[in-house]
Amino acid sequence: MDGRELRGLLHPFLLLLIFERPAHGYDLIDRLRAMGVPDVEPGHVYRVLRGLERDRSLISMWETTGAGPARRCYELTAKGRDDLRSWTVRLAQLDQVIGTCLRRTAGLFDGARAGRAERYAATPR
Repeated sequence: MDGRELRGLLHPFLLLLIFERPAHGYDLIDRLRAMGVPDVEPGHVYRVLRGLERDRSLISMWETTGAGPARRCYELTAKGRDDLRSWTVRLAQLDQVIGTCLRRTAGLFDGARAGRAERYAATPR
């Protein structure tokens, strides 16, 4: 999957990653890649982070310690934890729907493969 297919799921992914540990944007982008979201656009991640902050799911503060420029570090709020719980329920439902789709598709392909094998075996040589 490429990043475009997973864009709509950045909200719960970012909430999860920040719940695991507060982080700045580029750290989150690296962790998204490690999670299997490879081609995410940094600008889109920052737009989602700003939206989550506007919704009060996150708070941010400037981190000025260490070498290099100051970075905005994001932390989950109580509302953000509640949002992540809600997303978890919705993602579980999506998982069931996708699982059903995959099983049905596999069944059709298996049936088509079996049908081809039967037709091939019945063909005189």
